[in-house]
Amino acid sequence: MKTAVSSVKNNGIALIFADFKEITKARLAISVVFSSLAGYFLGAYDIQWVQVLLLAFGGYCMVGASNAYNQVIEKDLDVLMKRTQNRPIPAGRMTVNSAMTIAITLTLFGVLALYFLNPKTAMFGAVSIFLYTSVYTPLKTITPLAVFVGAIPGAIPFMLGWVAATNDFGIEPGTLFMIQFFWQFPHFWALAWMLNDDYTKGGFKMLPTGKKDAATVLQIIMYTIWMMVISVIPVFGITGRLHLSIPAGILIFLMGAAMLGFAFRLYIKRDNVSARKLMLASVSYITLMQIVYVIDKFLG
Repeated sequence: MKTAVSSVKNNGIALIFADFKEITKARLAISVVFSSLAGYFLGAYDIQWVQVLLLAFGGYCMVGASNAYNQVIEKDLDVLMKRTQNRPIPAGRMTVNSAMTIAITLTLFGVLALYFLNPKTAMFGAVSIFLYTSVYTPLKTITPLAVFVGAIPGAIPFMLGWVAATNDFGIEPGTLFMIQFFWQFPHFWALAWMLNDDYTKGGFKMLPTGKKDAATVLQIIMYTIWMMVISVIPVFGITGRLHLSIPAGILIFLMGAAMLGFAFRLYIKRDNVSARKLMLASVSYITLMQIVYVIDKFLG
């Protein structure tokens, strides 16, 4: 009997934990924390591990809060889409009040943790939540321009790490912001291409032309090229303390060229398989690019 009760409790805790991961989109939040930590290592004169922990904790809280608010706002639309039907709110496993409690708690903890780093970091974190929930989320059902707005909070984490380390906003974090800003478009439009049918059911307007057509892929190609250019600009010594060696620059350029190759493949094929390959290539690119930047700094 005790074993059965214990098993039920353990299952209950596991379900609560699983729903918490789902409402905060844990995988996305962890990838965002990775970006912010990369920015921190690039900006830091010396590594303060308490700051690293505060940034990781605060970053997760801010992203988790944004995602929880988003799921509260879109609960009626999530029911309509296959990929979101089983989220905690539309599936009935979590109430709106519970989700809002999680979102508000994470917001407070997140802002506080980032404020302990410095006020600028907390401000950018708060701006990120505001833009994501109050501008990007409502615009998704109105205009494809929502993606441009969403790219701003999406690009903040890489920059945020530098600001957390230095308490300064200048050309260095500005460059990191622009790299991730331009990266957002090929990444997200590849994803939107794959999920277009589901997005249409939910009333979301995510592709730039509203269709899976050549014009959409041309924009993907254009933004990929811009991303490649911005990513190697630190090689030329015009971005302050943000440096990149020539070998590292060549490596990053080649990685960008590989991603561009997947974009051209999507232009030729215009199918979901090609879109998925581009999306996966974009995830690999942003992760490896940040790793190369950090390693290059410490080897230089």
